[in-house]
Amino acid sequence: MSAKQSIDSQAEPVVLRLILVSGKTHEFEFHPLTSAHDVTQMVFDQWPQDWYDDKVQSAQMLKLIYHGRFLHGSVTLHALQLMPGKTTVMHLVTRENLPEPNSSGESIYGDRCSESKNHKKI
Repeated sequence: MSAKQSIDSQAEPVVLRLILVSGKTHEFEFHPLTSAHDVTQMVFDQWPQDWYDDKVQSAQMLKLIYHGRFLHGSVTLHALQLMPGKTTVMHLVTRENLPEPNSSGESIYGDRCSESKNHKKI
């Protein structure tokens, strides 16, 4: 049995508590093989009523931040090693484009959103 078949047979979803810039939160459940792109598309398609004032024009404008980094669309929840059945907190922000992966071949995360490598931490 391959790892993918093992994950496919796993019934327990990954629970994401998404936080908007406005501070509003909502919990969603996803299959572990769901990509970041599919998460944002599903959230857009099932936009919570209490988030009405924060609705964007398209799912492509939504980006996920996990551990201070933007997630690129192809990364799956399983690749992030998120635990099925446990709640994971991520930020959901509006941003047209993501920075390109850095030259070290980092493929799961995008740019740091909280600090630049060119600046010293105070």
